[in-house]
Amino acid sequence: MTLRGRLTAAFLTVVLGPVLLGAFFVGTTLATVDQRRSAERLGLAVGAVRTSVDALCQQLRAAADAVALRGADPVGRAGAATQVVSRGLAAAVLVTDVTGGTAYTTPGAPERPWLDCAGPRRSDGPIRALTAEVELRDQAGAMLGRVAAAQLVDPGFVARLAAVTGVEVTLLTGDAGIAQTTEAAGVRDEVLAAAAPVGDDRVTGTGAGRYVRRAGPVPGQPLPLLLSVPSDQSPGLHAALVAAVLLAGLLAVLAAGRLARVTTRPLAELAHAVDRVARGDLTARVPVRSHDEIGRLAGTFNRMTRETQSYVAALTSSRDQMRGHLAVLGDTLASTHDLDRILRVILHSAIAATGARSGAVLLVEEDDVLVGRCLAGSDGDDEAPEPAALRVPVGSGVVGAVAATGEPRRGRVEPGDTPPGEPGRTYVAVPFAAPGAAADVPGRAAVTGEAAPGTLGVLVLYDRLGADGFDDDDLVTLRTFAGHAAVAVENVRVHEEAQRLSLTDPLTGLWNYRYLRESIRREVERASRFGRMLSVLALDLDLFKKVNDTYGHAVGDAVLVEFARRVRGEIREVDLAFRQGGEEFVLLLPETDARGAAIVAERLGAAVRDSPIVTESRSGGPGAGPVRIPVTVSVGIAVYPDHASTAQQVLDAADAALYAAKAAGRDTYRVAPVPVRPTAEEITVRAGAAPPEDGMPRAGAGGGTRHAADGGASSGPHPPRQSRGR
Repeated sequence: MTLRGRLTAAFLTVVLGPVLLGAFFVGTTLATVDQRRSAERLGLAVGAVRTSVDALCQQLRAAADAVALRGADPVGRAGAATQVVSRGLAAAVLVTDVTGGTAYTTPGAPERPWLDCAGPRRSDGPIRALTAEVELRDQAGAMLGRVAAAQLVDPGFVARLAAVTGVEVTLLTGDAGIAQTTEAAGVRDEVLAAAAPVGDDRVTGTGAGRYVRRAGPVPGQPLPLLLSVPSDQSPGLHAALVAAVLLAGLLAVLAAGRLARVTTRPLAELAHAVDRVARGDLTARVPVRSHDEIGRLAGTFNRMTRETQSYVAALTSSRDQMRGHLAVLGDTLASTHDLDRILRVILHSAIAATGARSGAVLLVEEDDVLVGRCLAGSDGDDEAPEPAALRVPVGSGVVGAVAATGEPRRGRVEPGDTPPGEPGRTYVAVPFAAPGAAADVPGRAAVTGEAAPGTLGVLVLYDRLGADGFDDDDLVTLRTFAGHAAVAVENVRVHEEAQRLSLTDPLTGLWNYRYLRESIRREVERASRFGRMLSVLALDLDLFKKVNDTYGHAVGDAVLVEFARRVRGEIREVDLAFRQGGEEFVLLLPETDARGAAIVAERLGAAVRDSPIVTESRSGGPGAGPVRIPVTVSVGIAVYPDHASTAQQVLDAADAALYAAKAAGRDTYRVAPVPVRPTAEEITVRAGAAPPEDGMPRAGAGGGTRHAADGGASSGPHPPRQSRGR
């Protein structure tokens, strides 16, 4: 075989081998990815179906419970059943007696039998309705029968399931036939045949390019369903891959022929090409005009120059690509809120990009001192210092001067010229500022103790490996990383401020209603876990609407702000104060019983009552001046677990006690009554036993009757709830 033949065969082997392997890999990978995606979609759809059917069963069970609550009253049950059906909670309601006979059914009920949510599914016949049953008992607990609430299982029901899951849904009959389906007519039989031997957790494909999976019946989802999705793979994918391979082969043949011709040129042209390369022209090529040893030499020369040129171009391109990739990495990291982790990634990336031995990120603190937040690399010490140990005053040393002037620097310093904690060696340091602020102020003198406007910190690297110092390219690269550090710091600050504003009331500075829901749930769980008490105080300024109507809303807002200030002054650090809305406030007192809560309520009432709130009047004309506004507060007290067993219940109990305080004449407090709990047996009480003098529960004490005179909730009617000015 000639040299050209060998070169052509070798080139085709090198080129076509990876092409064929790549085509096979791409085809196999796409098929596998398509199957996995379809399996994931079907898995999500199965979860959605189970959730939807379970939610429907819960709704039907709630509807049946609502009818069963009527007990032995047939008229009440009929009215409740009609109301349940009219409100769309169920399609039909069936009441049976203890013998199973029908006692009452709503008009238009679907044909039976119905499929019970909690029972095993039937093996024969179509499924016409899904039902949930509850027992019907009288007040004495005697069994009267059962109440069943049903929902139609019709084409509309199946279509809704398909809309919720985003896949095609088929409802099977008891004998594995199709009862209802959203599948196209042309693929129904194929989908059914493919799913016949498949278990619930397996996914199978059909010849029509679809994937099928069973969804039940399982506990909580008794319906036998088939779910299917179409394949995402293009039908012409394999044909396109074959065409691409053939085209690549044709191009490879043409390139191989051309390469074989140009590697056989005379030796005379080789010397001229060598001279051009010696002058630095790497584009020189040797025309190959023969197939002997000279041709091989010419081909080797050409390959050498091509590879050298490619290597130089690759180095330049690699550096540019690295900067671009690191810029994308920085943008991605800037979207997170773990500042230390972001700065650590940025610093390590900067060290890797420049070949530095070590580096640090320092942030400007409020006292104009640069404090280390992240250190990386090694400076030869046995033990690396903690980042916080690196503290450099602004204006002192290299890093302090960079922060003070806002100008990047590079060079070499001696150990004796640097402050303690800052290494003395070759360095490159770049300041970074908040986005939109100019940290670089050319010509600005380094003023000790004062950072440049907008400067957030400094990114500094030391000792470039394999070189005497850092160059201008390293400075440009480091400025890119410093920009990412600035964005990260600013994003974290904005995120923390946004989080604070989302949980506080903008007027009073107290926690808002949203945080109240989270806090009371958390505190109730904590009290339940450790066997402690939690007192909840509902506060409302009396007749606050009169203040707004008399002095204006601006004065009313000033009153609310002053009231919030006094509330904060009367509670502990562990206590939480919230503004629920308008003039309504809530206090959470952990590990506090009713007596302790009453003491706090008395202090709050005295703090508001004894010192009228002084504020400017709304009038700006002659005679305007400070106005003394007398304010009183009514307080409702509830204690977990004495008055309620859940967070919402204890909050409702405190609110009810607040209304009792309002009804008792305002400017007072009331404690919620302890609810009467059913007992299994009668407990004998000693003749000498007596309740506490104040009638309030103690930590760990049981319930008892509360009297209005002793600070409990009033037993009389409560006034209607108002939004302001109660």
